[in-house]
Amino acid sequence: MPTYQYEAMDNTGLEIKDTIDAPSEADAQAKIKDKGFFVTKISEQGRQKKGGKAAAKKTAKKKKRGFSIGKVRPKQLCTFTRQLSTLQDAGLPILRSLRILEGQSKPGPLKNSLDGVIEDIEGGSTLSEAMSKQPKAFDNLYVNMVKAGEAGGALEVILQRLAEFKERSQSLKRKVQGAMIYPAAVITVAVGIVGFIMVYIIPKFKAIFEGFGMELPQMTVLLISCSDAVAEYWYLGPAFPFAAWLFVKLVKKNKYGRLILDWMFLKVPLLGKILRKSIVARTMRTLGTLIASGVPILEALQIARDTSNNAIFERAFEKISAAIREGEAIAIPLKEARIVEDLVVNMVDVGEETGALDNMMYKVADVYDEEVAVLVDGLISMLEPLMVVVLGLIVGFIVIALFMPLIQLLNDLS
Repeated sequence: MPTYQYEAMDNTGLEIKDTIDAPSEADAQAKIKDKGFFVTKISEQGRQKKGGKAAAKKTAKKKKRGFSIGKVRPKQLCTFTRQLSTLQDAGLPILRSLRILEGQSKPGPLKNSLDGVIEDIEGGSTLSEAMSKQPKAFDNLYVNMVKAGEAGGALEVILQRLAEFKERSQSLKRKVQGAMIYPAAVITVAVGIVGFIMVYIIPKFKAIFEGFGMELPQMTVLLISCSDAVAEYWYLGPAFPFAAWLFVKLVKKNKYGRLILDWMFLKVPLLGKILRKSIVARTMRTLGTLIASGVPILEALQIARDTSNNAIFERAFEKISAAIREGEAIAIPLKEARIVEDLVVNMVDVGEETGALDNMMYKVADVYDEEVAVLVDGLISMLEPLMVVVLGLIVGFIVIALFMPLIQLLNDLS
Protein backbone atom coordinates (compact mmCIF):
# COMPACT_ATOMS: atom_id res chain seq x y z
CA MET A 1 0.00 0.00 0.00
CA PRO A 2 1.49 3.39 -0.98
CA THR A 3 2.52 5.88 1.69
CA TYR A 4 1.52 9.52 1.26
CA GLN A 5 3.33 12.45 2.79
CA TYR A 6 1.02 15.37 3.55
CA GLU A 7 0.82 18.83 5.04
CA ALA A 8 -2.42 19.96 6.64
CA MET A 9 -3.96 22.41 9.11
CA ASP A 10 -6.12 21.60 12.11
CA ASN A 11 -9.13 23.61 13.35
CA THR A 12 -6.89 25.99 15.30
CA GLY A 13 -4.75 26.78 12.24
CA LEU A 14 -1.75 24.70 13.44
CA GLU A 15 0.31 23.22 10.57
CA ILE A 16 0.76 19.43 10.62
CA LYS A 17 3.24 17.35 8.59
CA ASP A 18 2.81 13.56 8.64
CA THR A 19 2.48 10.41 6.52
CA ILE A 20 -0.50 8.11 5.93
CA ASP A 21 -1.01 4.74 4.18
CA ALA A 22 -3.87 4.52 1.68
CA PRO A 23 -4.70 2.71 -1.60
CA SER A 24 -4.97 6.00 -3.53
CA GLU A 25 -4.55 9.73 -3.13
CA ALA A 26 -8.34 10.21 -2.89
CA ASP A 27 -8.52 7.67 -0.04
CA ALA A 28 -5.60 9.42 1.69
CA GLN A 29 -7.43 12.75 1.40
CA ALA A 30 -10.60 11.18 2.89
CA LYS A 31 -8.67 9.67 5.83
CA ILE A 32 -6.98 13.00 6.59
CA LYS A 33 -10.36 14.80 6.42
CA ASP A 34 -11.83 12.26 8.85
CA LYS A 35 -9.15 13.29 11.35
CA GLY A 36 -10.48 16.86 11.15
CA PHE A 37 -7.53 18.23 9.18
CA PHE A 38 -7.53 20.44 6.06
CA VAL A 39 -5.05 19.20 3.43
CA THR A 40 -2.79 21.83 1.87
CA LYS A 41 -0.25 19.51 0.19
CA ILE A 42 -0.07 15.75 -0.48
CA SER A 43 2.27 13.53 -2.49
CA GLU A 44 3.20 9.83 -2.74
CA GLN A 45 6.58 9.06 -1.14
CA GLY A 46 7.67 6.33 -3.57
CA ARG A 47 6.75 8.39 -6.60
CA GLN A 48 8.71 11.34 -5.22
CA LYS A 49 11.88 9.25 -4.90
CA LYS A 50 11.53 7.58 -8.31
CA GLY A 51 10.74 10.78 -10.07
CA GLY A 52 13.32 12.88 -8.24
CA LYS A 53 15.26 13.78 -11.37
CA ALA A 54 12.10 14.46 -13.34
CA ALA A 55 10.77 16.66 -10.53
CA ALA A 56 14.07 18.51 -10.34
CA LYS A 57 13.96 19.11 -14.08
CA LYS A 58 10.38 20.26 -13.81
CA THR A 59 11.26 22.69 -11.03
CA ALA A 60 14.32 23.97 -12.88
CA LYS A 61 12.34 24.41 -16.05
CA LYS A 62 9.50 26.54 -14.77
CA LYS A 63 6.78 27.59 -17.11
CA LYS A 64 7.43 31.00 -18.58
CA ARG A 65 4.69 33.46 -17.78
CA GLY A 66 3.26 35.66 -20.47
CA PHE A 67 3.42 39.44 -20.32
CA SER A 68 0.26 41.18 -19.14
CA ILE A 69 -0.74 44.74 -18.26
CA GLY A 70 -3.26 45.80 -15.62
CA LYS A 71 -5.25 43.96 -12.98
CA VAL A 72 -7.64 41.04 -13.27
CA ARG A 73 -11.12 42.17 -14.30
CA PRO A 74 -13.72 41.86 -11.46
CA LYS A 75 -16.05 39.78 -13.65
CA GLN A 76 -13.22 37.33 -14.44
CA LEU A 77 -12.25 37.04 -10.76
CA CYS A 78 -15.91 36.49 -9.83
CA THR A 79 -16.19 33.56 -12.28
CA PHE A 80 -12.89 32.09 -11.07
CA THR A 81 -13.99 32.24 -7.41
CA ARG A 82 -17.30 30.51 -8.17
CA GLN A 83 -15.54 27.74 -10.15
CA LEU A 84 -12.89 27.24 -7.43
CA SER A 85 -15.66 27.04 -4.81
CA THR A 86 -17.45 24.35 -6.87
CA LEU A 87 -14.26 22.29 -7.34
CA GLN A 88 -13.43 22.49 -3.61
CA ASP A 89 -16.97 21.50 -2.71
CA ALA A 90 -16.52 18.44 -4.95
CA GLY A 91 -13.51 17.41 -2.80
CA LEU A 92 -10.66 18.02 -5.28
CA PRO A 93 -7.22 18.91 -3.86
CA ILE A 94 -6.56 22.65 -4.03
CA LEU A 95 -3.52 22.25 -6.29
CA ARG A 96 -5.45 20.16 -8.80
CA SER A 97 -8.35 22.65 -8.75
CA LEU A 98 -5.97 25.53 -9.47
CA ARG A 99 -4.29 23.61 -12.31
CA ILE A 100 -7.69 22.91 -13.90
CA LEU A 101 -8.70 26.58 -13.72
CA GLU A 102 -5.27 27.77 -14.89
CA GLY A 103 -5.47 25.42 -17.88
CA GLN A 104 -8.83 26.80 -19.04
CA SER A 105 -7.90 30.47 -18.46
CA LYS A 106 -7.05 32.67 -21.44
CA PRO A 107 -3.61 34.35 -21.50
CA GLY A 108 -3.69 37.44 -19.31
CA PRO A 109 -3.24 38.72 -15.74
CA LEU A 110 -5.38 35.95 -14.15
CA LYS A 111 -3.52 33.12 -15.87
CA ASN A 112 -0.15 34.63 -14.88
CA SER A 113 -1.31 35.06 -11.27
CA LEU A 114 -2.53 31.46 -11.11
CA ASP A 115 0.83 30.27 -12.46
CA GLY A 116 2.52 32.12 -9.59
CA VAL A 117 0.08 30.73 -6.99
CA ILE A 118 0.63 27.15 -8.22
CA GLU A 119 4.42 27.54 -8.12
CA ASP A 120 4.34 28.94 -4.58
CA ILE A 121 2.04 26.16 -3.31
CA GLU A 122 4.33 23.55 -4.89
CA GLY A 123 7.17 25.27 -3.02
CA GLY A 124 5.39 24.74 0.31
CA SER A 125 3.35 27.93 0.75
CA THR A 126 -0.27 27.92 1.85
CA LEU A 127 -2.97 29.14 -0.54
CA SER A 128 -3.38 32.47 1.27
CA GLU A 129 0.39 33.08 1.31
CA ALA A 130 0.62 32.31 -2.41
CA MET A 131 -2.35 34.59 -3.22
CA SER A 132 -0.91 37.46 -1.17
CA LYS A 133 2.03 37.54 -3.61
CA GLN A 134 -0.35 38.22 -6.53
CA PRO A 135 -1.92 41.66 -5.75
CA LYS A 136 -3.04 42.08 -9.39
CA ALA A 137 -5.62 39.34 -8.83
CA PHE A 138 -6.23 38.97 -5.08
CA ASP A 139 -6.76 41.94 -2.75
CA ASN A 140 -6.56 42.00 1.08
CA LEU A 141 -10.21 40.99 1.43
CA TYR A 142 -9.70 37.91 -0.74
CA VAL A 143 -6.45 36.85 0.96
CA ASN A 144 -7.79 37.30 4.50
CA MET A 145 -10.96 35.34 3.81
CA VAL A 146 -8.95 32.47 2.29
CA LYS A 147 -6.64 32.60 5.32
CA ALA A 148 -9.65 32.36 7.65
CA GLY A 149 -10.98 29.43 5.61
CA GLU A 150 -7.67 27.59 5.89
CA ALA A 151 -7.51 28.20 9.64
CA GLY A 152 -11.11 27.00 10.15
CA GLY A 153 -10.82 24.02 7.78
CA ALA A 154 -13.78 25.25 5.72
CA LEU A 155 -12.19 26.70 2.60
CA GLU A 156 -15.04 25.59 0.32
CA VAL A 157 -17.61 27.45 2.51
CA ILE A 158 -15.47 30.60 2.59
CA LEU A 159 -14.96 30.51 -1.19
CA GLN A 160 -18.72 30.18 -1.64
CA ARG A 161 -19.30 33.27 0.54
CA LEU A 162 -16.58 35.12 -1.33
CA ALA A 163 -18.16 34.20 -4.69
CA GLU A 164 -21.57 35.44 -3.49
CA PHE A 165 -19.98 38.68 -2.25
CA LYS A 166 -18.24 39.27 -5.59
CA GLU A 167 -21.41 38.44 -7.56
CA ARG A 168 -23.55 40.88 -5.55
CA SER A 169 -20.96 43.65 -5.94
CA GLN A 170 -20.78 43.01 -9.69
CA SER A 171 -24.58 42.96 -9.97
CA LEU A 172 -24.93 46.42 -8.39
CA LYS A 173 -22.06 47.79 -10.50
CA ARG A 174 -23.68 46.46 -13.71
CA LYS A 175 -27.02 48.04 -12.77
CA VAL A 176 -25.45 51.46 -12.25
CA GLN A 177 -23.32 51.22 -15.42
CA GLY A 178 -26.25 49.97 -17.49
CA ALA A 179 -28.45 52.83 -16.29
CA MET A 180 -25.81 55.42 -17.27
CA ILE A 181 -25.28 54.12 -20.83
CA TYR A 182 -28.37 55.84 -22.33
CA PRO A 183 -27.73 59.39 -20.99
CA ALA A 184 -24.01 59.10 -21.80
CA ALA A 185 -24.81 58.08 -25.40
CA VAL A 186 -27.36 60.88 -25.84
CA ILE A 187 -24.99 63.53 -24.45
CA THR A 188 -22.12 62.30 -26.67
CA VAL A 189 -24.24 62.39 -29.84
CA ALA A 190 -25.68 65.81 -28.92
CA VAL A 191 -22.23 67.29 -28.32
CA GLY A 192 -21.05 65.86 -31.67
CA ILE A 193 -24.01 67.34 -33.60
CA VAL A 194 -23.76 70.78 -31.94
CA GLY A 195 -20.00 70.78 -32.54
CA PHE A 196 -20.54 69.99 -36.24
CA ILE A 197 -23.07 72.84 -36.57
CA MET A 198 -20.69 75.27 -34.84
CA VAL A 199 -17.63 74.33 -36.93
CA TYR A 200 -19.12 73.72 -40.42
CA ILE A 201 -22.63 75.22 -40.73
CA ILE A 202 -22.49 78.57 -38.92
CA PRO A 203 -19.33 79.81 -40.77
CA LYS A 204 -21.25 79.42 -44.08
CA PHE A 205 -24.07 81.62 -42.77
CA LYS A 206 -21.44 84.08 -41.48
CA ALA A 207 -19.99 84.38 -45.01
CA ILE A 208 -23.49 85.06 -46.43
CA PHE A 209 -24.22 87.77 -43.86
CA GLU A 210 -20.84 89.44 -44.45
CA GLY A 211 -21.47 89.38 -48.23
CA PHE A 212 -24.63 91.42 -47.79
CA GLY A 213 -22.95 93.77 -45.27
CA MET A 214 -25.85 93.39 -42.83
CA GLU A 215 -26.06 94.68 -39.30
CA LEU A 216 -26.62 91.51 -37.26
CA PRO A 217 -28.77 91.13 -34.11
CA GLN A 218 -26.94 90.60 -30.79
CA MET A 219 -28.13 86.98 -30.61
CA THR A 220 -26.56 86.20 -34.01
CA VAL A 221 -23.32 88.01 -33.09
CA LEU A 222 -23.12 85.90 -29.91
CA LEU A 223 -23.71 82.67 -31.88
CA ILE A 224 -21.00 83.56 -34.46
CA SER A 225 -18.56 84.41 -31.65
CA CYS A 226 -19.25 81.02 -30.05
CA SER A 227 -18.74 79.33 -33.44
CA ASP A 228 -15.39 81.10 -33.94
CA ALA A 229 -14.26 80.13 -30.42
CA VAL A 230 -15.21 76.45 -30.95
CA ALA A 231 -13.46 76.36 -34.35
CA GLU A 232 -10.30 78.00 -32.97
CA TYR A 233 -10.08 76.31 -29.56
CA TRP A 234 -11.69 72.91 -30.35
CA TYR A 235 -8.80 71.07 -28.64
CA LEU A 236 -9.96 72.45 -25.26
CA GLY A 237 -13.01 70.13 -25.51
CA PRO A 238 -11.10 66.86 -24.91
CA ALA A 239 -8.34 68.66 -22.95
CA PHE A 240 -10.69 70.03 -20.25
CA PRO A 241 -11.97 66.64 -18.97
CA PHE A 242 -8.39 65.31 -18.99
CA ALA A 243 -7.15 68.39 -17.09
CA ALA A 244 -9.98 67.98 -14.53
CA TRP A 245 -9.13 64.27 -14.08
CA LEU A 246 -5.42 65.11 -13.67
CA PHE A 247 -6.22 67.88 -11.16
CA VAL A 248 -8.31 65.48 -9.04
CA LYS A 249 -5.52 62.88 -9.16
CA LEU A 250 -2.88 65.41 -8.07
CA VAL A 251 -5.06 66.83 -5.28
CA LYS A 252 -5.79 63.30 -4.00
CA LYS A 253 -2.05 62.72 -3.59
CA ASN A 254 -2.20 65.16 -0.69
CA LYS A 255 -3.84 63.86 2.51
CA TYR A 256 -5.90 66.99 3.22
CA GLY A 257 -6.67 67.59 -0.45
CA ARG A 258 -8.15 64.10 -0.73
CA LEU A 259 -10.17 64.66 2.44
CA ILE A 260 -11.67 67.91 1.08
CA LEU A 261 -12.42 66.41 -2.36
CA ASP A 262 -14.09 63.29 -0.93
CA TRP A 263 -16.17 65.47 1.41
CA MET A 264 -17.24 67.61 -1.58
CA PHE A 265 -18.22 64.52 -3.60
CA LEU A 266 -20.45 63.35 -0.74
CA LYS A 267 -22.17 66.77 -0.65
CA VAL A 268 -23.11 66.87 -4.37
CA PRO A 269 -26.94 66.81 -4.62
CA LEU A 270 -28.33 63.33 -5.38
CA LEU A 271 -24.98 62.02 -6.72
CA GLY A 272 -23.47 62.44 -3.23
CA LYS A 273 -26.36 60.50 -1.72
CA ILE A 274 -25.86 57.66 -4.21
CA LEU A 275 -22.12 57.60 -3.49
CA ARG A 276 -22.65 57.56 0.30
CA LYS A 277 -25.21 54.76 0.19
CA SER A 278 -23.10 52.64 -2.18
CA ILE A 279 -20.06 53.01 0.14
CA VAL A 280 -22.17 52.01 3.18
CA ALA A 281 -23.55 48.98 1.28
CA ARG A 282 -20.08 47.89 0.17
CA THR A 283 -18.39 48.31 3.57
CA MET A 284 -21.25 46.65 5.50
CA ARG A 285 -21.28 43.66 3.15
CA THR A 286 -17.50 43.41 3.43
CA LEU A 287 -17.67 43.49 7.24
CA GLY A 288 -20.50 40.96 7.34
CA THR A 289 -18.66 38.56 5.03
CA LEU A 290 -15.40 38.83 6.99
CA ILE A 291 -17.04 38.45 10.43
CA ALA A 292 -19.04 35.42 9.21
CA SER A 293 -15.78 33.90 7.93
CA GLY A 294 -14.09 34.22 11.33
CA VAL A 295 -11.78 37.16 10.60
CA PRO A 296 -11.03 39.18 13.79
CA ILE A 297 -13.14 42.36 14.05
CA LEU A 298 -10.18 44.78 14.01
CA GLU A 299 -8.71 43.15 10.91
CA ALA A 300 -12.17 43.14 9.29
CA LEU A 301 -12.55 46.88 9.99
CA GLN A 302 -9.14 47.56 8.43
CA ILE A 303 -10.11 45.71 5.23
CA ALA A 304 -13.54 47.43 5.12
CA ARG A 305 -11.74 50.76 5.53
CA ASP A 306 -9.60 50.02 2.46
CA THR A 307 -12.64 49.00 0.36
CA SER A 308 -14.49 52.29 1.04
CA ASN A 309 -12.20 54.35 -1.29
CA ASN A 310 -13.27 57.53 0.51
CA ALA A 311 -11.12 59.52 2.96
CA ILE A 312 -14.11 60.51 5.16
CA PHE A 313 -15.12 56.86 5.66
CA GLU A 314 -11.50 55.76 6.13
CA ARG A 315 -11.05 58.33 8.90
CA ALA A 316 -14.29 57.18 10.57
CA PHE A 317 -13.24 53.50 10.45
CA GLU A 318 -9.91 54.39 12.07
CA LYS A 319 -11.78 56.06 14.96
CA ILE A 320 -14.09 53.04 15.29
CA SER A 321 -11.08 50.68 15.40
CA ALA A 322 -9.42 52.84 18.08
CA ALA A 323 -12.62 52.80 20.18
CA ILE A 324 -12.95 49.00 19.89
CA ARG A 325 -9.34 48.57 21.05
CA GLU A 326 -10.31 50.49 24.18
CA GLY A 327 -13.17 48.04 24.82
CA GLU A 328 -16.20 49.80 23.27
CA ALA A 329 -18.83 48.11 21.09
CA ILE A 330 -19.11 48.97 17.39
CA ALA A 331 -22.46 50.78 17.57
CA ILE A 332 -21.32 53.66 19.84
CA PRO A 333 -18.28 54.86 17.78
CA LEU A 334 -20.26 54.19 14.57
CA LYS A 335 -22.95 56.62 15.76
CA GLU A 336 -20.34 59.22 16.79
CA ALA A 337 -18.64 58.98 13.35
CA ARG A 338 -21.89 60.22 11.66
CA ILE A 339 -21.19 58.39 8.41
CA VAL A 340 -24.37 56.26 8.50
CA GLU A 341 -28.02 56.79 9.36
CA ASP A 342 -29.51 55.90 12.77
CA LEU A 343 -31.19 52.84 11.23
CA VAL A 344 -27.77 51.30 10.49
CA VAL A 345 -26.50 52.08 14.01
CA ASN A 346 -29.58 50.48 15.60
CA MET A 347 -29.33 47.36 13.42
CA VAL A 348 -25.62 46.97 14.27
CA ASP A 349 -26.47 47.43 17.96
CA VAL A 350 -29.15 44.72 17.79
CA GLY A 351 -26.74 42.46 15.90
CA GLU A 352 -24.12 42.80 18.65
CA GLU A 353 -26.68 42.08 21.38
CA THR A 354 -28.09 38.99 19.65
CA GLY A 355 -24.74 37.67 18.37
CA ALA A 356 -25.89 37.95 14.75
CA LEU A 357 -23.80 40.94 13.70
CA ASP A 358 -22.90 39.44 10.31
CA ASN A 359 -26.58 38.82 9.40
CA MET A 360 -27.53 42.37 10.39
CA MET A 361 -24.76 43.79 8.25
CA TYR A 362 -25.93 41.68 5.30
CA LYS A 363 -29.46 43.11 5.77
CA VAL A 364 -28.12 46.68 5.91
CA ALA A 365 -26.14 46.05 2.70
CA ASP A 366 -29.22 44.58 0.95
CA VAL A 367 -31.38 47.58 1.96
CA TYR A 368 -28.78 50.10 0.78
CA ASP A 369 -28.13 48.21 -2.48
CA GLU A 370 -31.84 48.46 -3.21
CA GLU A 371 -31.88 52.18 -2.31
CA VAL A 372 -28.90 52.84 -4.61
CA ALA A 373 -30.71 51.11 -7.49
CA VAL A 374 -33.87 53.23 -6.83
CA LEU A 375 -31.84 56.46 -6.62
CA VAL A 376 -30.02 55.67 -9.88
CA ASP A 377 -33.37 55.01 -11.61
CA GLY A 378 -34.63 58.34 -10.21
CA LEU A 379 -31.54 60.13 -11.49
CA ILE A 380 -32.03 58.69 -14.97
CA SER A 381 -35.72 59.69 -14.90
CA MET A 382 -34.65 63.26 -14.07
CA LEU A 383 -31.86 63.33 -16.66
CA GLU A 384 -34.06 62.35 -19.62
CA PRO A 385 -36.43 65.38 -19.53
CA LEU A 386 -33.56 67.64 -18.47
CA MET A 387 -31.53 66.60 -21.53
CA VAL A 388 -34.54 67.18 -23.81
CA VAL A 389 -35.07 70.69 -22.37
CA VAL A 390 -31.35 71.64 -22.61
CA LEU A 391 -31.01 70.33 -26.18
CA GLY A 392 -34.26 72.08 -27.14
CA LEU A 393 -32.94 75.40 -25.78
CA ILE A 394 -29.61 75.01 -27.62
CA VAL A 395 -31.24 74.09 -30.95
CA GLY A 396 -33.88 76.82 -30.51
CA PHE A 397 -31.20 79.44 -29.83
CA ILE A 398 -29.24 78.41 -32.96
CA VAL A 399 -32.35 78.42 -35.20
CA ILE A 400 -33.61 81.82 -33.96
CA ALA A 401 -30.11 83.38 -34.13
CA LEU A 402 -29.69 82.25 -37.77
CA PHE A 403 -33.21 83.01 -39.01
CA MET A 404 -33.50 86.53 -37.56
CA PRO A 405 -30.97 88.03 -40.07
CA LEU A 406 -32.51 85.97 -42.91
CA ILE A 407 -35.98 87.37 -42.17
CA GLN A 408 -34.48 90.88 -42.03
CA LEU A 409 -32.73 90.27 -45.38
CA LEU A 410 -35.98 89.09 -47.02
CA ASN A 411 -37.80 92.16 -45.73
CA ASP A 412 -35.09 94.46 -47.15
CA LEU A 413 -35.18 92.71 -50.52
CA SER A 414 -38.99 92.86 -50.70
